[in-house]
Amino acid sequence: MAPHRPKTDWAALIPHAGSMCLLDGVLAWDERTIHAISESQARADNPLRSAQGLHAVHLAEYGAQAMAVHGALLARASGAQTARPGRLVSLRDVQLFVEYVDHYDGHLDVHAECLQASEASAQYLFRVEHCGQLLASGRAAVIHPES
Repeated sequence: MAPHRPKTDWAALIPHAGSMCLLDGVLAWDERTIHAISESQARADNPLRSAQGLHAVHLAEYGAQAMAVHGALLARASGAQTARPGRLVSLRDVQLFVEYVDHYDGHLDVHAECLQASEASAQYLFRVEHCGQLLASGRAAVIHPES
């Protein structure tokens, strides 16, 4: 497992910027998995937050961003200067175990596991937890369109 990576180490590698970059750090990653953390669920400037709060359905975006960071870190580790951009095309088997998540203090644990990856696409499992409580899980697919 690679050591902890602060946001400043990888944020420029992904297309998400400013407050839309929802992850705060990467605790661990290897060829297949990534464990990221985020406290953005409680921030008033979270762009996904509505007047009612941050709905758990948006945790799929946290999973997708973990996938993007994982792909970028893998690309950099293999010597690439940039990661291929990805486009989220599918969410499957998404399960939400709570309705809103903005009231959770402390960090969320965002886990993603690569099931398949090629030059053209990737599929991941993701799950988001708070203090060991599963908040959301699912499967996501991205394609890497030709430039």
